[in-house]
Amino acid sequence: MSLKQFLAKQFIDVIQWNEQEDGMLAYRYPMQDMEIQNGGQLTVRESQVALFVNEGKVADVFSPGLHTLTTRNLPVLTDLMNWDKDFESPFKSDVYFFSTRLQIDQKWGTATPITIRDKEFGAVRLRGYGIYSYRISDPRTFFTQVSGTRDAFYASQLDGQLHNTVVARMTDIFANSDVAYLDMAAKQSTLGAQIAEEMKPAFAALGLELTQFVVESISMPDDLQEIIDQRIGVGMAGDIGRYTQFEAAQALELAAANTGGTAGMGVGIGAGAAMAQAMMSPIKPIASTSAPASVGAVRYCMECGKAIPEGAKFCPGCGRAQ
Repeated sequence: MSLKQFLAKQFIDVIQWNEQEDGMLAYRYPMQDMEIQNGGQLTVRESQVALFVNEGKVADVFSPGLHTLTTRNLPVLTDLMNWDKDFESPFKSDVYFFSTRLQIDQKWGTATPITIRDKEFGAVRLRGYGIYSYRISDPRTFFTQVSGTRDAFYASQLDGQLHNTVVARMTDIFANSDVAYLDMAAKQSTLGAQIAEEMKPAFAALGLELTQFVVESISMPDDLQEIIDQRIGVGMAGDIGRYTQFEAAQALELAAANTGGTAGMGVGIGAGAAMAQAMMSPIKPIASTSAPASVGAVRYCMECGKAIPEGAKFCPGCGRAQ
């Protein structure tokens, strides 16, 4: 390498950053053994901000555009260096670029169910998941609080911090919400907006702006959901016809799951008969004295099709004498 080439490498005339990969939030321009030429050009593209740091102190911030580096547009750095006129020699400073574009499709979710008190079901456990997006809004704060002097900083390095912040805020809001669990699905957008407002200060403390927060789903663990489904089914008992259909469907599902043996076959046939009867016609009084239908070892009421316990004289579903 010639002396001319060596000297040419020591002075930087153009400073710029082309983002070559997604998820990079901060990048330190390589300045080792180099100095910035007086009158050099700084190119800051849209969705970027450049930050000059001198001896560990944040100096000047540059928004998108083409900047000629002189004391006129480096006022803070000029003051730190005690320049009273345009510097004529190269100067040393660290230059950091920050990406201000949206970091979209950031996922959040509850690793374990959170327990809340519901006004209808009492203490229940909920799971939730969704997405959010954010961007760097204050590069000074982000530099001093998060990225520091590292050569590069990625969004993935923030995932744990932001995810835990989201879940903690969501737990507080759900715990103090007056929205019943059965109404949460219809008010997911409202809950998402409320959670976003609660979290914005926490993001701002890191130099970030939370731009969107979406609650995609709120659900209970499977075992609790089954209990709620059963409770809803029992609540349908006020309409005997609908309740009979529900019972018949449940019996048919049980028979389908237990297909082994003659007893299982009898339960399946009986459940099918009851379901067919319940679905084909509404409940009507039947002036019949015939005995209850019997399939295998199980008896069914000819009136409503409900299974009759052994030795019972009245149907537990419609009260008809047997």
